[in-house]
Amino acid sequence: MKKSFPNVTLADIQQARQALAQHVAPSPLLLNTWLSEALGCQLYLKLENMHPIGSFKIRGATYRISRLSAAERRKGVITSSAGNHAQGVAWASRKLGVSALIVMPKGAPLMKIQNTRALGAEVILEGETFDEAFQAAQKIARKTGRIFVHAFEDHDVIAGQGTTGLELLEQLPDVDAIIGPIGGGGLMGGISIVMRELRPQTRLIGCQASGAPAMMRSIRGGKLAVVDRVETFADGIAVKKASPRLFGILKSRLHECHEADDEAIAAAVLTLLEKAKVVAEGAGALPLAVAERLKTRLKGKKVVLLISGGNIDVNVLSRIIDRGLIRAGRRVRANVLISDRPGSLARLTDLIARQGASILQAIHDRGEPSTTIDQTDVALTLETRGPEHSKALIQALRKHVLRLDILS
Repeated sequence: MKKSFPNVTLADIQQARQALAQHVAPSPLLLNTWLSEALGCQLYLKLENMHPIGSFKIRGATYRISRLSAAERRKGVITSSAGNHAQGVAWASRKLGVSALIVMPKGAPLMKIQNTRALGAEVILEGETFDEAFQAAQKIARKTGRIFVHAFEDHDVIAGQGTTGLELLEQLPDVDAIIGPIGGGGLMGGISIVMRELRPQTRLIGCQASGAPAMMRSIRGGKLAVVDRVETFADGIAVKKASPRLFGILKSRLHECHEADDEAIAAAVLTLLEKAKVVAEGAGALPLAVAERLKTRLKGKKVVLLISGGNIDVNVLSRIIDRGLIRAGRRVRANVLISDRPGSLARLTDLIARQGASILQAIHDRGEPSTTIDQTDVALTLETRGPEHSKALIQALRKHVLRLDILS
């Protein structure tokens, strides 16, 4: 039998806005001049990463827990999450005096695990994926009587996330397009309810990581889709199965849905860091990656990107920056073969310096099996100004070394 859900209405979201006013401050909406010029539109960033927990998830979790009865508060709450919803539930529970138990996948980012515990919640690591953690949390909820707070299918959670849309309309009443990430779909689901009621001419563009495209496939195919596995560093939207409830909300309200691969998302993380001074996690940077693909269609429009969160492990950020620089043509990795005679390495580094590139790393290896006795291999990581500079550098190297293998 098909499960039916009560509709989340504009009135529900307006009620959530009133309740949240005493707990959660509005997030900033900032026009970014550099990105606006680059994309040919007026580009605004809705900085949900500026909330106390670094994510929009604080909205839905706080509203849901604020509505618990006295008896439910005594039982405590439980949820499953890869990180951001966990922190939202932990933050709200501490603020409202409720015990919280969080089940997180074993592969959840260390920073999100530590932050959740620091907020006073008990954390259990169970399962390899969000779905396995979800099943474990459901089992514990049945055994203990704790109230389960779903990350995106809960009525009050959706209403809480929808308050982002009400804020947007106050900050930018004539917004032409909103681009937002979809994991479970609660954020774009709530916003879409607001926009279809109060400003239906605003174009709603959802986006997913190409390694976790369940909702996009569902919307395009007209029926619920499940992906065999999720493969993306954007852990906040790494959802394997499309939510029936959010599918019902989004399929008739989103105007379009797009995907971006991890390389494009990594480049967007780097762009936000450099050009907007904004630290965004993968899910938070995804809208920019999609906006760059839709550049010609967004020209001259007032466009809002939902920077949904900024909780990114510094080690992951380092790797993302590296991948982003490679994709942007600003970092080159290469193996070069040179003569093992005195001065050869000095001549190589001098050539690189004269080309205006910087050497980030050079590993000089005489023991490489593929080299002869009078040759040596040098593994280089080089920093350049961009694709054209990288191309000129590679051409110069080819003329002066015995062999050049470009790794990235």
